[in-house]
Amino acid sequence: MKKLLILNGPNLNLLGVREREIYGTQSFEEYLQELKTEFDGRATLDYFQSNSEGALIDALHDARNRYDGVVLNAGGYTHTSVALADAIGAVAACGLRTVEVHISNIMAREEFRHTSLIAPRCAGSILGFGLNSYRLALISFL
Repeated sequence: MKKLLILNGPNLNLLGVREREIYGTQSFEEYLQELKTEFDGRATLDYFQSNSEGALIDALHDARNRYDGVVLNAGGYTHTSVALADAIGAVAACGLRTVEVHISNIMAREEFRHTSLIAPRCAGSILGFGLNSYRLALISFL
């Protein structure tokens, strides 16, 4: 059985209440329970969310000896954080695969969101399928 970490970045703690037309009405905690039920017996799912870039980097570093993979929604740090991209590359060099996810299709949004600094360091990117982006990323590890 795989042990996977779902890692969410800034503002994703407000899912279900912010910009519902983009992000939907369900909280991530509610969705996480659905995922845990669906993947029961195939994967153990842990979850961490932070609005702090440093905390996300620390979580990635800690994950390398504890998890088989990471599903990462870096939120706005996707487009700005060289440090987070470097951390993904560092843990990849240690054998930990990361899959980038986005709820919305970042390519259909504002132009500054079209560049992902983390994508080149990730095993793959899944975007635009709502919360199902997480499900698809988890399937990629099985």
